[in-house]
Amino acid sequence: MATRCTHTCSDCAVLACRSKTEEKYPAFCLTEKVDHQLLDQVVQIYKDDEELGNIARVSACIEGEFYGRLTRVEETIEFIKRMGYKKIGIASCVGLMNETRIFTKILKANKIKYYTVGCKIGAVDKTEIGIPEEKKLNRGCGHESMCNPIMQAKVLAEQGTDFNIVIGLCVGHDTLFLKHSEAPTTVMIVKDRVLGHNPVMALYTANTMCSRFKRELKL
Repeated sequence: MATRCTHTCSDCAVLACRSKTEEKYPAFCLTEKVDHQLLDQVVQIYKDDEELGNIARVSACIEGEFYGRLTRVEETIEFIKRMGYKKIGIASCVGLMNETRIFTKILKANKIKYYTVGCKIGAVDKTEIGIPEEKKLNRGCGHESMCNPIMQAKVLAEQGTDFNIVIGLCVGHDTLFLKHSEAPTTVMIVKDRVLGHNPVMALYTANTMCSRFKRELKL
């Protein structure tokens, strides 16, 4: 029995799909093997769904006009304006509230309304959901509030936000927020205390002698 090919896009060094260069597609190319009926259905979604289609078009236009020129913060502001969003929800880690505060000043300067909810909303102790005392940051020395991303999403829904922004939620907590957010959502900052909230540096330096991934990459 033939072994099924398990190569995917991250195994490709050609990326001919960027310009539909079919003669350069590798044998395992997912674009070449794509289910065209499914592809047609997906393309039709962009055409038929007003909100999703508008998001796709506005995003592409911002990319085309400002590629390599605007920061992520500037792109986000531009996206908000072009989409006509009236009220922005911000789901922020309390540990990055200073960064969030700076961002809200920028929103205010651009006359964009916002509503911020910190991750510790409700001040529920971690033990309430089964987190052992010894797994708390304070190792059980009193109350320690859990991160509550589902509550953040619920509060922003109650506030009627039409676009949400995640700032610094932990891995997993951001997953819960994204799953429960009722409004379209983007992530502005991902938390990485070790690398100054710039997790891609772990990949840029993965092949260096000081990398923590030497074993995985067989350096």
